[in-house]
Amino acid sequence: MQALDGVRFGNLFGSPVLDHHWPESTGLNGQLREAILVHERASPGAALTNVGGWHSETGTLGFCGQAGKALVQRIMAMTNEATARLYADHDTPVAALDWTLSVWANVSRRGAFNKMHTHPGATWSGVYYVDSGDSDPAAEGTAIHLTDPCPTRSGSFFPALTASNILFKPTPGLMILFPSYMPHTVMPHNGDGARISIAFNVRKEPFP
Repeated sequence: MQALDGVRFGNLFGSPVLDHHWPESTGLNGQLREAILVHERASPGAALTNVGGWHSETGTLGFCGQAGKALVQRIMAMTNEATARLYADHDTPVAALDWTLSVWANVSRRGAFNKMHTHPGATWSGVYYVDSGDSDPAAEGTAIHLTDPCPTRSGSFFPALTASNILFKPTPGLMILFPSYMPHTVMPHNGDGARISIAFNVRKEPFP
């Protein structure tokens, strides 16, 4: 079939996602792991989307000391990188933005999982992996599932070409950042150790 001259073709309503494996994270992860497990023993935690796991109070990782401050710097660097790329993709200059940060730690042992959810009231959300919870580095791990926020798209519009969800293997040092409106879930953990992650919300002020 002959192509039609003058036709424009593009994609609308895409969702930006960034993932980055921070180098030289072994030492930092060791400090974070120790501080989080100590705090887990001292705090009952919260029950939100987690089922069977431990969810710390929300704050800025003060209980992790200098290691927590170092991770917060990484979170903000990732946030600024994502925002700059988003604005550039829309050919719009970006000025300095004000952010409100909320961070918490998660510890999941065998069988623990997180129900599908979004993070209303935030701009960006993300996760950083401290420990995959698998002694075998070749194990698949308990992945996070990011789901298409428009379910009718993947279910009815060329389903062979569109994915309904994308999986990320929980590798220590990996940080993933995505819009807070994006549904996500974590299946029951099947590793032989504690899966430790740090989740966060970053809210643009004024919001939205």
